[in-house]
Amino acid sequence: MAKIDEYIPVVGKSVIDDLKLLAEKLKGRVIQHVNSTAVGGGVAEILNRMIPILKELGVDTRWDLIKGGEQFFEVTKKFHNALHARPEAIFQRDFDIFMETSERNIEEANIYGDIVFIHDPQPIALVKKKSTNKWIWRCHIDVSNPDEQVWKFLMEFIVKYDSAVFSAPAFSRKLPIRQFLISPSIDPISDKNKDLPQETIDSVLQKYNIIRDKPIITQISRFDYLKDPVGVIEAYQQVKKYIDCQLILAGGTAADDPEGARVLEEVRLKSELDKDIHILLLPQNDIEVNALQRASTVIIQKSLREGFGLTVSEALWKAKPVVASHVGGIPLQIKHKFSGLLCHSVDGAAFALKQLLSSPEYAKKLGENGREHIRNNFLLTRHMKDYMLLFLSLFHKEDIVYL
Repeated sequence: MAKIDEYIPVVGKSVIDDLKLLAEKLKGRVIQHVNSTAVGGGVAEILNRMIPILKELGVDTRWDLIKGGEQFFEVTKKFHNALHARPEAIFQRDFDIFMETSERNIEEANIYGDIVFIHDPQPIALVKKKSTNKWIWRCHIDVSNPDEQVWKFLMEFIVKYDSAVFSAPAFSRKLPIRQFLISPSIDPISDKNKDLPQETIDSVLQKYNIIRDKPIITQISRFDYLKDPVGVIEAYQQVKKYIDCQLILAGGTAADDPEGARVLEEVRLKSELDKDIHILLLPQNDIEVNALQRASTVIIQKSLREGFGLTVSEALWKAKPVVASHVGGIPLQIKHKFSGLLCHSVDGAAFALKQLLSSPEYAKKLGENGREHIRNNFLLTRHMKDYMLLFLSLFHKEDIVYL
């Protein structure tokens, strides 16, 4: 596991000194994170990297999971889609299932934190156990245009929290509690983002029978309708008419996402006649993800909705040119025509891909600009600083804390 001083060559000693100073001020406080899964998805990935480092800094940080069965996660996936403005048929029985599981978790949960940090809707009802401690609801998804029925249901719990945290300004909502805007981050020295020797990259390509004889377009994402993998294939098919290239769609599924298998099957059916499309169901292997990104000519992230889209930051950190949808938190990561290209449709994605594949020097410059933008704004050290300032602000309401 990484040590805090290993980040000094990346971000500088002064940044690390600031973190150590803030950590000192949190001595004696217990931070309890709660979410729905330990693997799969950005929340689990960030917590897996952040919590050990906060502990090393002396911040007593712990992580617990709620329990839920297949029906519960089917409902929370519906909620997730509805909050992203995707039409879903939601009935009273869905709310009943959510509350039945939530009540069991409320009964069984051991709440011990001075600060209880609840991530996303799945564990939101735990706030019914709130006492004199401080509670934060961290919303990692795009709720700029939510289904009003689901949002009204969640609001019954949100108002009981001390603060809410959103990833981008467009996601914030009118609430009677304090709000903070804190973007997520990547860990620059994790297996997924560290530099790799060429032989490692080559071995991963060989494992998946990918030959670098033509440009590679890659999307790394869970197999999820909102990531629009079918739309990626359609954009690639347009590009293929003009530029001989290949496509990699690689990703896994999350434990709390029951739709993944269905999406993966649709993607396989859509691509089965093209030998230049590689559909890879990856295990939890960050080295392989890293290698595939580094081997790619262009990275695409054609999400229909997006909480933030950390795969964009990952690609930009590797100085890769990126084409991505103008949704969610992606425009915070990409300034159009400076650190990447933004698109609004399949046709727009295809046009941008053709532009980058035809102009390698322009593509290279976008990637270089993108890497510096990520260094300055979306690394784990900045994220930890924002969280520690948030924790301190909960006990000093009279102070103004800028995050």
